[in-house]
Amino acid sequence: MAFRTLFLAHAPDADKDRHRCFIDTGKCQLDVVIVKSQAEALEVSTRLYREKKIESILLCPGFTHQDIAEIVRATENNVAVCVARGDGPSNRISMEALKRAGFF
Repeated sequence: MAFRTLFLAHAPDADKDRHRCFIDTGKCQLDVVIVKSQAEALEVSTRLYREKKIESILLCPGFTHQDIAEIVRATENNVAVCVARGDGPSNRISMEALKRAGFF
């Protein structure tokens, strides 16, 4: 049986139905979905929890503490929810790159 996980990231121009991929190594099944909003993140998390029985969700740093709590509730507190966060210098570098890419 494989470990099933979901990686969610935000992008202002995302189409959750197009901007996605799936990788299956046999031992690990990874869904990656880029969402436009928290509402979409909740929809995707809930659907994959119910349909694929995902066991873990990794969130990009753009998710707030409130967003994370909503995802935990949406998955009935049965999914490990983790957030990718960097240190101070890494966060500054990422922020500048996101600004150049037009996220803000």
